[in-house]
Amino acid sequence: MLRKFAALLVSAALAMPAVAAPPAGVMVASQMANHAVPRLNSHSVLVLNGNTGEPLYEKNIHQRMPIASITKLMTAMVLLDSGVSLDQEVSVSDAEIDRLKNTTSRLAVGTTLPRKEMLLLALMSSENRAAATLARTALPGGTAAFVERMNKKARSLGMNETVFYDPTGLDLRNTSTANDLARMVKAAHNYPLIRAFTTTPEHQIVSVRNRVLQYRNSNALVREGNWDISVQKTGYIQEAGRCMVMQTTVGSQPLIIVLLAAGGNSARVNDARNIKTWLESHPGNWLAG
Repeated sequence: MLRKFAALLVSAALAMPAVAAPPAGVMVASQMANHAVPRLNSHSVLVLNGNTGEPLYEKNIHQRMPIASITKLMTAMVLLDSGVSLDQEVSVSDAEIDRLKNTTSRLAVGTTLPRKEMLLLALMSSENRAAATLARTALPGGTAAFVERMNKKARSLGMNETVFYDPTGLDLRNTSTANDLARMVKAAHNYPLIRAFTTTPEHQIVSVRNRVLQYRNSNALVREGNWDISVQKTGYIQEAGRCMVMQTTVGSQPLIIVLLAAGGNSARVNDARNIKTWLESHPGNWLAG
């Protein structure tokens, strides 16, 4: 009798569909553990329930690495905290020429725009000279004082695994972790202008030579318009790989997603899509309310 019962248990177990274990180094929320977990390209990943803060997917979340232009979210917060006039016009100077990585820019030296428009270009299309101009002109003490304020702001947010050396993200010493960047995204979400500017699909300006320049959002998910994104930022330098952070709504649930050190051009976008598909396939397991 016991042998027959044991045989039935074995048969039942063999009949159950096999569920692949999470990839090495990946942890998922217990309610998602019985579902196939996506294999993501990004070296570091964090997906948080935006309401409860519960992690749904974690991979190398405390590993420090360069964050490239994700830096600009902190630049924007420090600028807005400073209370400096956003309507005041500021000009791109020789100081904004990138002598670190020799990147180019369509914002020619002498281009003059209101700070508000410079901030839009920095957040929407990741314009480095715009971010550098804002940092140089916002505070007494110039860029050095501004970067010091960025690090102070990071400490106040509990971002103890983060350090900034410049306001653009071109400096590879700007490093953080997925865990810290989730904190930064949550803080940035409290600024209406950051929400509006990071999700603007496109914008045009008149350059110093009276040429109309068209700028597009650096995030393909924003340009496509199929996602409900409330704040986002992309980043890339060779040392950081392709990066992306955002707060987005899936179903009725806000999510914070951090993707660091993805490989090819479309890797971070594909990772985000795979996360969304994974969660939407099992809404009853994680979706609150």
